[in-house]
Amino acid sequence: MKRSTKLTTIIFIFFFIIAGVIVARTMIGNHFKKKFSKRPPPGIIVTYAENRIFENNISTFGTAIPFQTQAYKVEKFEIVDEIKFNTKVKKGDLIVQLKNRKIVAPFDGVIGKKEFSEDVEVSKSSILINLDDASIIYCDVKVPEIYVPFIEVGLPVKIQYSGSNKKIFEGEVQSISSRITEDTRSLPIRIKIDNEKGEILPGSFLEISIRYNVRNNLGAPDTSTIVEGDNVFIYKVDEENKAIKTKVNIGDRYNGFVEIIEGINSGDKIVAEGLKKVRPNGKIKPLEKGAQQQSSNWKKKTKPKKDEQKKGKFDWLKKLNIFKKSDSEKK
Repeated sequence: MKRSTKLTTIIFIFFFIIAGVIVARTMIGNHFKKKFSKRPPPGIIVTYAENRIFENNISTFGTAIPFQTQAYKVEKFEIVDEIKFNTKVKKGDLIVQLKNRKIVAPFDGVIGKKEFSEDVEVSKSSILINLDDASIIYCDVKVPEIYVPFIEVGLPVKIQYSGSNKKIFEGEVQSISSRITEDTRSLPIRIKIDNEKGEILPGSFLEISIRYNVRNNLGAPDTSTIVEGDNVFIYKVDEENKAIKTKVNIGDRYNGFVEIIEGINSGDKIVAEGLKKVRPNGKIKPLEKGAQQQSSNWKKKTKPKKDEQKKGKFDWLKKLNIFKKSDSEKK
């Protein structure tokens, strides 16, 4: 009887210990789970969907043609006074004084010189004087046939050329040909450019960008889009700072933004950058795009200033002055 009672007691104690261990491990696990599972939401850069300008462009090139030009061939021996080349003259001003006649400017322009080729006999005794009015520059270009439905008089044009240090000039489509060029399957058009300051020189190679279908539509940064097969998604942030994965239909991309046809509305808060940190329906810490982010000082040790001396371990002994000799001992 006593033996069975002792055995029962041992078994009870054994199971009690096992139960205690299980309960203790469960309680410790729950404690650490609560402590470390509640991570703060990641800081994500957000922005707002807003309307912006979108446009399509036709890129081509051409040569700068002055508004007016006039050439004069004169014999060198007939010239009385020195010709001031590369100078501006007004209508009626003297261009060159010859022995038998005067050449005056028929319009405002700049005097230039263009000699004949050296292999031509007449170049040794003659020079060619040009008068160019480049206050307006024309540029004749050819546009592929597929763009014909979009071309119309008055379309805005952007112009660049290497001599302007990448400055962008504004122009417009001035005229359109009435037929397609058969050999090139293209439409000739003429571009008009205001050049009152004379920054574009006649004969310059121009890079032309014709803008068409200019519109004001809803846009979002192209860094905010997620492409999955044929579908495109954007994370929309609700009032509780939850990132909701939203399917959108997009249009063209222009200057770092994508055109939104449907899916989100103007003024919606969306994730702009940091998509890898976002989880569908997960909470985030919104950071306004462009705002300066203050770095956290947590667990950062401040470096001592140069003027400040580092404290040693035995500085407290120095304060006691036990190692300094008294005045009597020094004597």
